[in-house]
Amino acid sequence: MFLTLMGTVVIAGITGYAAEKSGFTHNGYLPSIIICIGGAFLFYFVRIMFGFGFASPGINAILSSIGALIIVPTHWRR
Repeated sequence: MFLTLMGTVVIAGITGYAAEKSGFTHNGYLPSIIICIGGAFLFYFVRIMFGFGFASPGINAILSSIGALIIVPTHWRR
């Protein structure tokens, strides 16, 4: 379980970096990585508590990270 959590954090960080590098978001590298890790943590714990998720933890991490980046658009805030 601990390795799954650490893998989720690594995959979320890579997803945040890739989203910023590709131009999908314009938040900055660090905010995008933080948003992705937060979304991945949230979905990871929802999966543990309620058993809701997709087939593999890697897919869960990627989809939850992208979902968090879509939900939290920080580049419009001042």
